[in-house]
Amino acid sequence: MHATRRRGGRALGLLAALALLSACQGKDQRPACPAGQACLEYGNDAEPSTLDPHLATSTQELRLIGDLFMGLTTEDAQGRPMPGMAERWETSPDGLTWTFHLRPARWSDGQPVTAEDFVFALRRVLDPKTGSPSAFLAQVIRNGRAISEGELAPAALGARALGPQTLELTLEHPAPYLPQLASHASFYPVPRHVVARFGDGWIQPGRLVGNGPFRLQAWRLGDKVTAVKNPLFFDAANVCLDRINYYPTVDLVSAERRVMSGELDLNTNFQSNRIERLKREMPGFVRTHVSLATTYIAFNQDGLPALKDIRVRRALSMVVDREFITAKLLRAGQAPAYSFVPTVTANYVPGVHSGWAGQSYAARQAQARQLLTQAGYGPDRPLRIEIKGSNNPEMGLMLEAVQADWQAIGVQARIAQAEHAVTLAAYRNRDFQVGVANWYADFNDPVSFLGILRSDTGTQNYTGYRNPAFDRLLEAADAEADLGRRARLLGQAEQLMLDEEAMIPVFFIVNRGLVSPKVTGWVDNAENFHRARWVCLKR
Repeated sequence: MHATRRRGGRALGLLAALALLSACQGKDQRPACPAGQACLEYGNDAEPSTLDPHLATSTQELRLIGDLFMGLTTEDAQGRPMPGMAERWETSPDGLTWTFHLRPARWSDGQPVTAEDFVFALRRVLDPKTGSPSAFLAQVIRNGRAISEGELAPAALGARALGPQTLELTLEHPAPYLPQLASHASFYPVPRHVVARFGDGWIQPGRLVGNGPFRLQAWRLGDKVTAVKNPLFFDAANVCLDRINYYPTVDLVSAERRVMSGELDLNTNFQSNRIERLKREMPGFVRTHVSLATTYIAFNQDGLPALKDIRVRRALSMVVDREFITAKLLRAGQAPAYSFVPTVTANYVPGVHSGWAGQSYAARQAQARQLLTQAGYGPDRPLRIEIKGSNNPEMGLMLEAVQADWQAIGVQARIAQAEHAVTLAAYRNRDFQVGVANWYADFNDPVSFLGILRSDTGTQNYTGYRNPAFDRLLEAADAEADLGRRARLLGQAEQLMLDEEAMIPVFFIVNRGLVSPKVTGWVDNAENFHRARWVCLKR
């Protein structure tokens, strides 16, 4: 930790010189925008791995895909659910049957968007052959789980077209949050006629067909993704932007200079510990807002047998100094986390936390050493772990802090960082021992967090946590109509998971962005949804 600070002097000097050069060159590097048009230069953190709505997992991918596609519902400028492809819907008295009435709409190639496209897409996302990491979200539809587990054919799904513009969904259990869930990419329609023709290659530029306010024009790996206004979008007359360039901006210090120089209009992140400096140097640009998201450390018990011992997992969790990480390293309002679900989540009953959370840090360190000794580890037999994370500077600081915390109790941790997409692929393939990940809620409800820990969730469950008792509590919550009793059941499930040290919650995330004052329509919200449909630029 201290060594990082000593090394920082020369590095910061070099970064400052590079940033100055970037600032001087920025105005020349901004692509020309045709006269009379509005062109947004958008910093988007990382290179997308895919533009397939049913295969995407990262927020960087979903931001972009959410501008190319639209589900039954969508989000308004404040991130709240609103009608999308569905103009209206009705629900049966038992809450199990939902009938959606679609608006007249066309794909970007002119073909009509129909209820059959939604049926095709929902079957596709649940089909094991697709390998969708978000299939668990669609398991709320009748037979969804059996289909995703290969027990039933996709045709058995409780989704059917009652006509070209009428879709009926029959659910496994009441889901009052369905309008929020239906705006997620796992519920997006995909064009049957294009997927049938090109297969997996349908997402390439020149082939990808969407139904959103923008259409894909180009994708240059390592450079940018370009989307242009879709003239066939049903509300195209009210879309302000004509073109968006989405850039991977892994180097956050460079990105902030690009925003300052005008080369970028916004960047969806900034280095957290630079917040006070940015407020001074870029007044009016800094955006922070409480988020429905948690940073956590996942244990892969199959990747390191030592992690099967709860004493080891508890020792590692107890000594992560969350207060130091949030208050000293990050400093942008992140809050230490001793639970997985943020307390601001709707329908959540606070009070769930790790059982040892009230102890002093010194007491936790002492107990952690005892636990490791009981598990058979000590100076003569140190526990060795590889901790993996993405290759951005902020992640590097956190990894070094955790490494130092573990070293203080005799654990030898080796840090491994890689490009963001490579890291996520390693997590999905269980190619790691311990990994740092972020989870952003797909919708505003505790089950959006706890659902990823179900035994049948699949690759999104990086921890591999499996507990039938936990699953039963979630199933009981699914069947419970009373919101208060439902919240208590979900709280019991989370407490069980925490008591078993299934993961290490580290901190609750704060949404951070740099947005030029000339950008309008960018509204801070906990969900962190900023659909470009609502964004404009001052002339």
